[in-house]
Amino acid sequence: MKQSTKHLSETKVELTITVGAEELKNAELVALAKVAQDIKVPGFRKGKAPASVAAKHVDPNDLAQHTLENALSKAVADAFTESGVQALDRPEVDVKKFVPGSELEFVAIAEILPKITLGDYKKLSAKAEKVSVTKKDVDEILDRIKKGYAEKKPAERKAKKGDEVNINFVGKKDGVAFDGGTAEGYDIVLGSDSFIPGFEDGIIGHKAGDEFDLDLAFPDHYHVEDLKGAKVVFSVKLNEVKEVVEPELTDELAAKAGPFKTVKELEDDIKTEITRQKQQEADDKLKDALVSELVEKSEVPVPEILAQDQMRSIEQDMVQNLMQRGLTLDMYLAEKDFKDKDAWIASEVKDAADNRVRAGLVLAELSKVLKVEATQEELLERMNLLGQQYPSDDLRKQLKSPEAQRDIANRLLTDKTIDKLVELNSK
Repeated sequence: MKQSTKHLSETKVELTITVGAEELKNAELVALAKVAQDIKVPGFRKGKAPASVAAKHVDPNDLAQHTLENALSKAVADAFTESGVQALDRPEVDVKKFVPGSELEFVAIAEILPKITLGDYKKLSAKAEKVSVTKKDVDEILDRIKKGYAEKKPAERKAKKGDEVNINFVGKKDGVAFDGGTAEGYDIVLGSDSFIPGFEDGIIGHKAGDEFDLDLAFPDHYHVEDLKGAKVVFSVKLNEVKEVVEPELTDELAAKAGPFKTVKELEDDIKTEITRQKQQEADDKLKDALVSELVEKSEVPVPEILAQDQMRSIEQDMVQNLMQRGLTLDMYLAEKDFKDKDAWIASEVKDAADNRVRAGLVLAELSKVLKVEATQEELLERMNLLGQQYPSDDLRKQLKSPEAQRDIANRLLTDKTIDKLVELNSK
């Protein structure tokens, strides 16, 4: 076999390959053995005739086609291995010449893993943020705890901000009730900003039993297209007003909130947890900053096939996140004033996908340079941890699949590489 290599770009290569008579003969023998399995030769059971006998009963065109396929498959694999380039997908093959038993010439084009030139990964400037916990941070958690144990008492007075009210309401646009604008026995805390501007403020000053209309308008960027900027009327009946009475912060309340004997113990525990969370956030930000900086200092060509994969992944994540919020991608595109999905991809997705690919390629190259490896013990530990987080039998079965284990191993290797990058830049 002869071959020549031509780099069409940093991420694409063209191999011109010539296969000789001897290799074609071997490919024909393999093809004959396969084709013979479906041949019925007189005096033999189907597929049991010797190859030399079956050859006389095989359709020459059928044998030639199978020979070509075998020769191409083996030659492509051998050629890319010998050329030292890693194809990222099945190469596109264009047969230029095929003479059965004599010669085969073809061209194979494929996107390849590009050469990565790393920047100085030991001298990055990103530094960890200093973590501090303020009294305000602790007080916010304490306020949530007090609200969780608050007592709600019926109030025979006009509603005010901070009260919890129970209401019935019907929203109408041009005199017609619109979807999602009607409810009965709905509880809402005034001042929570759960509704469109003006709705909760319009309830303040009314008392239980009052019925009234609120003339309002939806925001211009509301997620429902038909209601963007729409003028509507909400007919409201105020069923009940409750005053929300928060308890005092005492040792007794601290004991209700957890295994604490005093308010001081509760506050110390809150501070410890906030510190842990902020430290985790700071660590994650440092890792992201170091990777981004290294990517900027490195030369990283982006193969189109990897970029396309990441764009599909980003779109799938977006659709799933929007679905959890009761939205669709079309709603999001309309809300953000994108002309169409292509405009959104060009504006928000393409660069993000390219950056993901660059980061992945840089970290993969860095793991090789630093000789980072994930041991079988570490892989089992990570899988056990994931199994505990996702106790469903179906999910556990998925974790045991070869694809899932490869993904877990790759993620583990990436995490260890990033940890090593942090270590090298923390000295």
